[in-house]
Amino acid sequence: MKHLLKLLDVTPEEINDLLNLADQLKYEKKHGISHELLKGQTLGMIFQKSSTRTRVSFEAGMYQLGGHALFLSSHDLQIGRGEPVQDTARVLSRYLDGIMIRTFAQKEVEDLAKYGSIPVINGLTDLEHPCQVLADLMTIREHKGFLKGLKLCYIGDGNNMANSLIAGGLKTGMKVAVACPQGYEPDESVLAFAKDHPDFLLTKDPMEAAANADVLYTDVWASMGQESEAAERKTAFEGVYQINSNVLAAAKPDAMVQHCLPAHRGEEITEEVLEAHANEIFDEAENRLHAQKAVLVTLMRK
Repeated sequence: MKHLLKLLDVTPEEINDLLNLADQLKYEKKHGISHELLKGQTLGMIFQKSSTRTRVSFEAGMYQLGGHALFLSSHDLQIGRGEPVQDTARVLSRYLDGIMIRTFAQKEVEDLAKYGSIPVINGLTDLEHPCQVLADLMTIREHKGFLKGLKLCYIGDGNNMANSLIAGGLKTGMKVAVACPQGYEPDESVLAFAKDHPDFLLTKDPMEAAANADVLYTDVWASMGQESEAAERKTAFEGVYQINSNVLAAAKPDAMVQHCLPAHRGEEITEEVLEAHANEIFDEAENRLHAQKAVLVTLMRK
């Protein structure tokens, strides 16, 4: 791996290696074993979308690996004033050892990798959220012991989370069922990857998707940048596309629940379900740190 741009690009073997390394780094962190594998290296973190988990986990992760992280707001960079991405990529490549970017357009991430000479990590785009799904897979494997053969059900908007879960889930041998309203399906490139896969289901019916699921997953109905669509989206999703007690009853009795956070309780997930599965959800949030450290080490270690 030279970059982490989207999970569609990553092989099953590379995903497995990242998860194994994440497990190792988590074990070492829990037992106070130092792993300054990126000592003296600097990660530039470009944020065009706000963040809690992405910023804190990457910054803390670089510190724990012996390196340093620079927070680079688009308001503070020339890229926010019209400098071409290719010029920013060339300049930052001469200062830094790696770039993480959280932005809107996937093309911006791809162009940074194309024109720069250092590793680029997709911290979130409108197309994919690969770092989150690596943490999700790590968490599911921790709780279930394995991934292959498990059924993952996603209910909600066919957004970057749905796209990444389809790619990551199928590549690790999971069965993936996605329930979305008409007009809110996952990206065409992801559906082209999954359409002939025997373990993939796309449906409008959340109960069909949730039947005998091992893992239930959801995300907010309106993501960042879609605030103007919030009312329209609420109409399309409300009362149907929610993880609640009825959906939970359709899944396996020991089904776990995941949410990438922040959660809008009472919308895509009920307060009751979220609190009953809070340990799993906040294990998932913690694992952002460990999974991203594995990505950083894999891409940036000299």
